[in-house]
Amino acid sequence: MTDNAVIHGTVIAVHASAALLSLTLGGAQLLRRRYGDPLHRRLGRVWVAAMYLTLLSSFLIRDLRPGQFTLFHALSVFTFGTLTTGLVAAVRGTIPLHLRMMTGSWFGVVGAFVGAVAVPSRTLPQLAAHHPWLLAGWAATIAVATYVLVVGRLPGLPGRSAALERPLAAR
Repeated sequence: MTDNAVIHGTVIAVHASAALLSLTLGGAQLLRRRYGDPLHRRLGRVWVAAMYLTLLSSFLIRDLRPGQFTLFHALSVFTFGTLTTGLVAAVRGTIPLHLRMMTGSWFGVVGAFVGAVAVPSRTLPQLAAHHPWLLAGWAATIAVATYVLVVGRLPGLPGRSAALERPLAAR
């Protein structure tokens, strides 16, 4: 394997992992009933970081038309704009705009995911066909990461004990 192939494979892995985390965290965020609480803000910060990583890494991927930008790159520029607008809206307290921009950005990730799995020659379908256990392990890792971020602990482990939540002076 050449150095370029290793670098390209790493870029694809980072891009796909950040995109899948964006997909799962964004979905979890939209399904929550409470907005604006500390958990919403924590998940939002991680989601925005994952989205920006997905967007920026997309410009390093030029497989569809080697050496050229495609419609996907134009969508990345558009999503960069909607994501940034949503982030600024949250900081300024313009919540209706924040909600529209972030929801739209998440639906863009959903559309990109459909595009990534619908074309048989793309990486995810090839991984599913030739290395299904690797794909399953990768997806499970992202699922556990999402769970930990949302719930705050690993699956199957007890939550924080009441003794740990009391101040030291009260023990």
